[in-house]
Amino acid sequence: MLASGMRWTRSFGVLLPVASLPASPLFGDFGPQARNFGSFLKSAGARFWQVLPLNPPGPGFSPYSSPSSFAGNPLLVSPELLCREGLLTPEELEGMPAATRWAQYELSPLRQRLLDLAFARFQKTGWRAAEFTAFGEREAWWLEDWALFSVAKKAFGDQPFWLWPEELARRQPAGLQRFAAENSQRIEQVKFEQFLFELQWQALRRELSPIQIIGDVPFYVALDSADVWAHPELFKLGPDLRPLAVAGVPPDYFSPDGQLWGNPTYRWEAHQESGFAWWRARLKRALALYDLVRLDHFRGFAAAWEVPAGEPTARHGTWVPSPGEEVFRSLGGNLPLIAEDLGHITEDVEKLRDSLGIPGMAVLQFAFDPGSRSSFLPHFHRQNLVVYTGTHDNNTAQGWWEEEATEEVRAFFRVYAGNDDPPHRALIRLAMASVANLAILPMQDVLGLPSSCRLNRPGTASGNWRFRLLEEELHPDPASWLRHLAWVYDRLADV
Repeated sequence: MLASGMRWTRSFGVLLPVASLPASPLFGDFGPQARNFGSFLKSAGARFWQVLPLNPPGPGFSPYSSPSSFAGNPLLVSPELLCREGLLTPEELEGMPAATRWAQYELSPLRQRLLDLAFARFQKTGWRAAEFTAFGEREAWWLEDWALFSVAKKAFGDQPFWLWPEELARRQPAGLQRFAAENSQRIEQVKFEQFLFELQWQALRRELSPIQIIGDVPFYVALDSADVWAHPELFKLGPDLRPLAVAGVPPDYFSPDGQLWGNPTYRWEAHQESGFAWWRARLKRALALYDLVRLDHFRGFAAAWEVPAGEPTARHGTWVPSPGEEVFRSLGGNLPLIAEDLGHITEDVEKLRDSLGIPGMAVLQFAFDPGSRSSFLPHFHRQNLVVYTGTHDNNTAQGWWEEEATEEVRAFFRVYAGNDDPPHRALIRLAMASVANLAILPMQDVLGLPSSCRLNRPGTASGNWRFRLLEEELHPDPASWLRHLAWVYDRLADV
């Protein structure tokens, strides 16, 4: 046993990205509606709010392809709260588009303009200057790299870092110093935006207490990221700073070519030589933001599918072992982790997960093929498990029932559920009744929303991550129903 893992009493939580909160202009943020959602969770008897990664989004506005695994997304900073602090005026908030069902990421420059105004006012007033200085010193270990990377990306027309001038692409000290001196104000603003992110997020966490936050840490990082630029020695890169191998998953029944993700793969011997310092720093940062951390693609800690760079598909990849046991030993024990152990899971992955004592996941939408006798069926569950009706990559429960469940699946499900609830409520009831200690319910499933409201369609590059709640959907009725189920199945939080 490497670690005893996290232990909790029976409880449940709701999955909803911050950007999916209602009412605020363009997309959700850390403002008043986040507090309203916290009140909804408390009235429902929930203990947890699960969010998606809070890092700056990558292409297609995906939170899983961020240019930084340490920085926060400053566009989640609430303009309304900045107005209360005197960093914006009410007039400056006028004219913003009204909130709709769908996030309006294309209009993000309007939110950035407000951050520009807030920084200009900070420069004039010195608002919380001593705290800002202390934040910059405390977080310099990641903040300096992120600020330089972020400003350089804009300075060079958003080109990938390996196409920047040589002195910056290869982080030559003289070049870095010259660039930092020439762009000191822009770099200071990036740091200030991270300060605002930190202030508002941590204030929200305090106000939501005792609700706890479950965060999400992807296994890989984006190729064109501050992580790879600042630490190229930790990744399998060639002399031109391009990847020698990229990440993916092997072919299977559903995907004959496999999936080619394109992330750089880890040079594990370099991580070992440093005592896994980068991984320890990454988890330190995550646990400063969240109470629990879901490790995405946990199987990568046992072995990862690596594909030679330039291959058109993932067919010709190989499994490359990872020193997961060493990684977690370096992190210490009793870490509040959840293993995302879905997909191609082999005995070595299960052995690593169980040696850590951390819970894996079961997804009920995958459980009801009558010919498979899936381990996701509730009667196969164990206590040290997190059961989901669906994840951010699934259809909504209602969409699954209407569009994906076959007649055989529907027939088996009706017999198994044994009640007349609508399908989304029957799935939730099964999750709440499970012996698994923790149940997580996507907010779309709580409300019975259709497939148009799903968060992500894996394998598609556009139209994802746009779902938003409507303000009227934070209604007492679904909260009351959840609270009753939580009482029936002994998951009621003392909040």
